[in-house]
Amino acid sequence: MNSKKTNRIATGVIYFLVGIVILLLVGIIGNILISGLPHLSWHFLTATASSFEAGGGVRDQLFNSLYLLLLTLLISFPIALGAAIYLAEYAGDTWLTQLIRTTIEILSSLPSIVVGLFGYLLFVVQFGLGFSIIAGALALTFFNLPILTSNIEEAIKGVPQTQREAGWALGLSNWKTIRGIVLPAALPGIITGVILSAGRVFGEAAALIYTAGQSGSTVDYSNWNPFSPTSFLNVMRPAETLAVHIWKVNTEGIIPDVNLVSAATSALLVIVVIMFNFGARALGNWLYRRLTAAKIK
Repeated sequence: MNSKKTNRIATGVIYFLVGIVILLLVGIIGNILISGLPHLSWHFLTATASSFEAGGGVRDQLFNSLYLLLLTLLISFPIALGAAIYLAEYAGDTWLTQLIRTTIEILSSLPSIVVGLFGYLLFVVQFGLGFSIIAGALALTFFNLPILTSNIEEAIKGVPQTQREAGWALGLSNWKTIRGIVLPAALPGIITGVILSAGRVFGEAAALIYTAGQSGSTVDYSNWNPFSPTSFLNVMRPAETLAVHIWKVNTEGIIPDVNLVSAATSALLVIVVIMFNFGARALGNWLYRRLTAAKIK
């Protein structure tokens, strides 16, 4: 068998495997959307959930999911960015660096239920935060930090060394080179890392069952006082997310339209993740063009 024939066979096998993955992905997403889209409506998005009667919505669950995601990223992104810069630009090949990388790999492989139990014992019980949004966000930070750090580190390492050398040749310090040249060049990769981790966080359920809770308090969306118990901005209130709502409806739901609510909520979860991915990619490309143009000028 000559090399050309071997190459054709290998290429065909690769295309075949990629096609299987695409078909599986299209099949799963298509089944969720076909089952749930007919039941999505403005009433479903803006109505509160119902425990006993049909016709409930997911207004609070949708907001809680987005709010938890925002808080988690606000906490984890600065830490992950600092850790990634240190590992990519400053850390040498020492035992300490190897220990940090091993720890990151171990944390990234932990089951989410373990992270949830850890968050329950530490934040809910030991710190006395109770079932709350902030407890869920802190638990998701531990869940999100390893993969986010690794993704940002790889994005920074992907910047050509010649760009760093150009900054040094202009007399810039190492930090100014990183801040003004390396980070803008790595921005698309960083945004991609944030997207991957955000999608994982947005669909998380197990860790939030033990930290953010399975129920929600009465929320007043006109109350902007974050210290008020009824304010939608209050981080100390319990909050059921979309993913937790899907789990709860399927396991404990007694409403007549339980299957419709589950299918519609699943479709909404998929749609929001897809929209967030495309929006974040567009934002990353726009920021990259603006920052690089600023440097050129």
